[in-house]
Amino acid sequence: MKIFKIFIYSLTIFTIFSLSLLADPLNKNKEIVKDNISTKNIIKLAKSKLGNPYVYAKSGPDSFDCSGFVYYIYKENKIILPRTSLSQSQVGEKTALEELEKGDLVFFDTSLKGKINHSGIYLGNGKFIHASSGKANSVTISDVYGWYKDKFKWGIKKNTLN
Repeated sequence: MKIFKIFIYSLTIFTIFSLSLLADPLNKNKEIVKDNISTKNIIKLAKSKLGNPYVYAKSGPDSFDCSGFVYYIYKENKIILPRTSLSQSQVGEKTALEELEKGDLVFFDTSLKGKINHSGIYLGNGKFIHASSGKANSVTISDVYGWYKDKFKWGIKKNTLN
């Protein structure tokens, strides 16, 4: 009888342990939830800056240049990036335009001289938010498939930063 109780106890412990592994073997659900919250916070903060003026060499909180905007939004979400567009484009995992996800960084060569000189944050559905020195001269949302399409170089996956 004692051996039977030990067997039942061991079987119960083993079953509980096995079920917990099957439910979330590498605790990835926690990471997915954290990543979704982080992306939502990044986009929410970025959109709250819509209309703030473009000012060269500024990185917030009230005015921005393009890389300063990206730097500020990510810094406020506990992700530290380099300060310039070129340097930002060299961290994390590169991705193609078709593979972009919300919160990914986007990089452009707007002068078509072969060098990254503009950055922004992908919002999904072909849109990105950035501090533009162009007609808007402020934080604005643009279509990556419009004027920027032939200037797009690559994105950086948000989940590969830090």
